[in-house]
Amino acid sequence: MVRILLVDDHAVVRRGIRAILEDQLHGATVAEAGSGDEALTALAQPFDAVVLDLSMPGRSGIDLLTEIKHRWSKLPVLIMSLHPEEHFAVRALRAGASGYLTKAAAPEALIDAVQKVTRGGKYISQAVAERMAADLGGRAPVPHERLSDREFEVMRGIAEGVSVSEIAARMHLSVKTVSTYRTRLLDKMNMTTNAELTRYAIQNGLV
Repeated sequence: MVRILLVDDHAVVRRGIRAILEDQLHGATVAEAGSGDEALTALAQPFDAVVLDLSMPGRSGIDLLTEIKHRWSKLPVLIMSLHPEEHFAVRALRAGASGYLTKAAAPEALIDAVQKVTRGGKYISQAVAERMAADLGGRAPVPHERLSDREFEVMRGIAEGVSVSEIAARMHLSVKTVSTYRTRLLDKMNMTTNAELTRYAIQNGLV
C-alpha cells in the first residue's frame, strides 16, 4: 500500500489527481490537504510521498517544501504545478523536491513520477536534466536565478500586485524583513522599481 498526501488549494484539481492515483496506482490511498497548515497537520500520520502544488494562498509551495524536508527529511515530495519547469523545477529540486511535473502532463507521467519518487528515485524531464547539466558546466544564470528562495517569492508577490504587508503575512515574516528582501532582490536584478520587476516576471512566465 502506498500512502500519498495530495496538497492543492483547488478541490476540483485534488479530486481529479486523486482519481488518477487511486485508479491507476495499485493499492494507493490518497489523503487531501487544501493548504500548507492542513498539510503539516496531516503529516502527523505516516505517508510514503507528498504531491505538492507550488502556488497556494498564504504560504508558498517552496516554503512549505523546505519545512517538510526539514521535519521529515526522508519523505519524498513531488511538485506538480502549473508553472513551467524551466523556471521552477531546478529551484524546487534544490529545495529538496524529489521530482517536478507540470499539470499539463499525461496521467501516465504522474503515475511514473509517483512510483519513481516512492522508490527513492528522482523524476525530472530531459529538459530539466539538460539545464542542470548546463549549470554544472558553468552556464551564466539568468537574473532571477541569482535570487534566494525567499527573495524569489517576494519578487513574485510584488509582480502579482500584492502589498508588502500582505506578502509579509503570507510568508510569516515582518514587513521590515520583506522590505529588506525587496531591496536585495532589486540590487541583484539590477532594477530600481516594482514596475521593472513586474514586467520582467511577466515576460519570463514567473507569474
